[in-house]
Amino acid sequence: MDRILSADGTPIAYRRQGEGPPLVLVGGALSTAAAEAPLAALLAPRFTVLTYDRRGRGASGAAGRCTVAREVEDLAAVVGAAGAGAAVFGMSSGGALALEAAAAGLPVELLAVYEPPYTPGASGLLFKARCTARLHRLLAAGDRAGAVELFLSLTGVPAETAALMRRTPAWAELEAMAHTLAYDDALLGDGSVPAERFGAVAARTLVICGGFSSAPARAATRTLAEALPRGRHRTLTGQMREVAPQVIAPVLTDFFARDVYAYRQAS
Repeated sequence: MDRILSADGTPIAYRRQGEGPPLVLVGGALSTAAAEAPLAALLAPRFTVLTYDRRGRGASGAAGRCTVAREVEDLAAVVGAAGAGAAVFGMSSGGALALEAAAAGLPVELLAVYEPPYTPGASGLLFKARCTARLHRLLAAGDRAGAVELFLSLTGVPAETAALMRRTPAWAELEAMAHTLAYDDALLGDGSVPAERFGAVAARTLVICGGFSSAPARAATRTLAEALPRGRHRTLTGQMREVAPQVIAPVLTDFFARDVYAYRQAS
């Protein structure tokens, strides 16, 4: 993996593959560049795809206290490494990060996100507050396994499956990244869609959800799309929170391919 320094000097590891207009993939909670590899491979025939380990994960550094602003700087560094005209796709809380970066002035013209896990509405905000409090209690107590189990339960993983996962080699890797769950939690604020802040997003933005996702999740993506000045919404039939790479890859290719012809003409 290559590395680039973020604004505060933290090294951010990234991987580049493919040929074509640059496209940066931003993973969600407990995700690394390796986890984004299947989608990156499907996109690489049409794009130069950059995947990266977000701060505190994998081969990237974790200097100092992580804030939303620091993660925005990290993404800006990767987009800079990608080159002019880079587009961005963010998965789950990675979508929230991409939107925060765009609202802060990240120079992207095309942006797509899949189910940023906002929880608007009175019951949703209360749920988010309780989850945040529980997560911070677990992390403060050093209970990394408990924090991972909390995250898995929130993503719909049955307790029995989580218990089986604890016996696999991958569990140690999840525990090693457990502290970064607080970073993703911070990206989502109180759970509401920050409509006023996202009014500054100039990028043409595609907000995607799964047709089999929960009703609140689907409603939240529609609220988000309506809050974005150039937002549009799409539902992928048969998909849920964990979208299949082979299903979303052609959707992203169609959306981002606007620059493919211009790139090839200039090459």
